[in-house]
Amino acid sequence: MTVPLTTRVLPADAGAVTEAARVLAAGGLVAFPTETVYGLGADATAGRAVARIYEAKGRPAFNPLIATVIDRPAAQKLAQFNADAARLADAFWPGPLTLVLPKTADCAVAALATAGLDSIAVRVPDHAVARDILAAFGRPVVAPSANRSGHVSPTKAAHVQADLGGRIDLIIDGGATRVGVESTIIACLGDPVLLRPGGLPRAAIERALGRKLADAPAAPDDTAPLAPGMLAAHYAPRTPLRLDAARVEPGEALLAFGATLPAGAERAKSVLNLSARGDLIEAAANLFSHLRALDTAGAGAIAVMPIPHEGLGEAINDRLARAATRR
Repeated sequence: MTVPLTTRVLPADAGAVTEAARVLAAGGLVAFPTETVYGLGADATAGRAVARIYEAKGRPAFNPLIATVIDRPAAQKLAQFNADAARLADAFWPGPLTLVLPKTADCAVAALATAGLDSIAVRVPDHAVARDILAAFGRPVVAPSANRSGHVSPTKAAHVQADLGGRIDLIIDGGATRVGVESTIIACLGDPVLLRPGGLPRAAIERALGRKLADAPAAPDDTAPLAPGMLAAHYAPRTPLRLDAARVEPGEALLAFGATLPAGAERAKSVLNLSARGDLIEAAANLFSHLRALDTAGAGAIAVMPIPHEGLGEAINDRLARAATRR
């Protein structure tokens, strides 16, 4: 039985960064903001610390973790870069892009974090607090989203506290995250493959590569995926989702998009609009916080209006589809 911890919450400042590095060095768990969502950090080189992440999140041990590093030279100590990977890293790091690459022979990341695979997922975040913590700590940090496994990802420190309070050591409160959905994941183990849409749109990646990306199917829930976020059921609130809703049924809440609401919206249990002006960037930033809020509305289901698939809409629709898959 896990003994409850006292989870401290510190505002993001120089003292909090120093304390975060100290807790990580001691094998503890620290939640901190990135530009995408809040990450749950542990020393990537320490198997025991990595195991604590799986325990705190209730995460399947076959689901690999992303190794977060300060820059490309640090990433090259862990992973082998081909020409495509180098081109993407040069174009988009730091930023919301994760690359899945072959591990180096002397990769220091614990085998548990890579789920025993010969590949590793690496990312360089674009957030001052995250980068300050990485610089102060001086080693790679595994940092999956700071939530219970399969639940809605956290975009505020309060979301982390609601999911993981009493299960982790420290939360660094840096305010709401900017992007609001997780990083895009590209495998460069041959021709580049899109494993997970995310905060970097497909079109930008294809322009940098000069060709189209291939797509990878979601991994079955009983097999090891190549990267996080590929399980069919993921990012889910407790309340069932009904996608592409043209009307709101009695007893439902509404997750809206755009200025025109569907029939029945006036009797919805609760209504939250991802973006009344139809802005996909705003919608992505609001997605997880709105899902969390509607999950507490006492509705029988959450009706979700159709959302365009272009740009960040691809990532939004991916998250909604996985959230709507019932376990």
